Amino acid sequence: MITVNLEPDGAVIELHRTRSVIAALNKLKLRSTMAIVVRDGELLTADRSLKPGDTIMVRKVTSAG
Repeated sequence: MITVNLEPDGAVIELHRTRSVIAALNKLKLRSTMAIVVRDGELLTADRSLKPGDTIMVRKVTSAG
């Protein structure tokens, strides 16, 4: 299970059977260009692996232009 802290919503979501950042974003219905993902202070790219027990922060980003 991966724990996701979704910002700026403040929601905490648990994802099961999720092995990569892109899989987590897909389950959250986000594209990799719509969010940044951080684990333990490290910015993660879409191709990075996730392990059971990981806690990640997914921050939705928007362009104001």
